[in-house]
Amino acid sequence: MDFSQAATVFAITVITYLIGYAVKLMPQVKDEVIPAIVGVCGGILGVVGMFVMPDFPVHDILNAIAIGIVSGLASTGVNQVWKQAKK
Repeated sequence: MDFSQAATVFAITVITYLIGYAVKLMPQVKDEVIPAIVGVCGGILGVVGMFVMPDFPVHDILNAIAIGIVSGLASTGVNQVWKQAKK
């Protein structure tokens, strides 16, 4: 994957970050399950991205799911870095 394809993966990270933020606002959802939610959403978005985006970095479903899950979990990491930086 070259740097020009990183934007597609970054898009999944941003979308899953927003999903995680929306889920965080729901009082019935525990914080411990948010990483799993964004990981699953990222996996789904990875498969969608493979079929919709012509410059998606992979062309098989397993790698698309893996890239999506990692991107979704990265959104949790971004959130934690932001929270720690504000302290």
